[in-house]
Amino acid sequence: MQRELAFDPFPLFDNNHLQTIIGCFSRFCLPPPSDTVYVPLPDRDVITMEISTPKGWRPCDPTVVLVHGLCGSHRSSYLVRMANKLTKKGTRAVRVNLRGCGSSRGLSRHIYNGGQSADILEALKALKKLFAFSPTTLVGFSLGGNIVLRLAGELLSEATQYFQKVIAINPPVDLYSSILRLDHPDNAIYQYYFLKLMREDVRYRHRKFPDLQKIDLPDKLTCLEFDRIYSAPHFGFSNVKDYYDKSSCKYLLPLIRIPAKILWSRDDPIIEPETFEGWQLPDNIEVFVTKKGGHMGYLGRMGKNREFHWLDHLLMDWIDGSPEGQKE
Repeated sequence: MQRELAFDPFPLFDNNHLQTIIGCFSRFCLPPPSDTVYVPLPDRDVITMEISTPKGWRPCDPTVVLVHGLCGSHRSSYLVRMANKLTKKGTRAVRVNLRGCGSSRGLSRHIYNGGQSADILEALKALKKLFAFSPTTLVGFSLGGNIVLRLAGELLSEATQYFQKVIAINPPVDLYSSILRLDHPDNAIYQYYFLKLMREDVRYRHRKFPDLQKIDLPDKLTCLEFDRIYSAPHFGFSNVKDYYDKSSCKYLLPLIRIPAKILWSRDDPIIEPETFEGWQLPDNIEVFVTKKGGHMGYLGRMGKNREFHWLDHLLMDWIDGSPEGQKE
């Protein structure tokens, strides 16, 4: 069952592409001070966490772990904004970098993929060793949303050992449908952006680790073809559809045992509107939808108890435990 949330777009940014580009990809603020923590992985790769701890924070105070989306990092605008808001409120903010991203660049022979929940679990285990008694909320954005929901489903009731609730913002829970949607002409700007960064990452990784098997990527490429040529074989999947099916969290959602909130918008250019329709989910999973907002945009009309970045306001409410996620 889905619940409609009232979202009033900022008058100049009613278009879903403007919402997405300005809300998700623009950078306007500096990140809070952070300490880099290195997390070794079982295959000897390393990822990093940028941990921002507010003054006066105690080991029993709350922690929020933030996971970025495709081609993002701890520097992504949505992570930086949330880290600033959380630390100002006295909550420790942890921005996790997937393999090769942000301060993890150059530390991993392998790329990350859309279902690599095991890496996030390693980061959470490292946090638990450092601060065993801090109540933790896990938040994933876009592809990171798919990953954190997947992890919550895999862990079943054991998830409470590492985090007490999970939040996903515009998660592509069906990776195959989202990758096909990226190939639509209206979404050419996003496909170009992602492919440019993924190509650069492949070139860098192969220079850094020259013993990696040589790979030739054609000049004309789509995200689907990139995954078919590079991602799926790299991780040992039988084909690209096998990769998408086994990495998508939609099959694991009914297994989630902890409180979970999911937000998406009907005009999201990357997620099919039918993706969340007709699902039968347990009562601990709440799915919220807005008519507008694009992909992680949600730039709203300002007013009493509301700000330009409506999404940040909503997330702070959800993290604090507001049942509706809105304070009007």
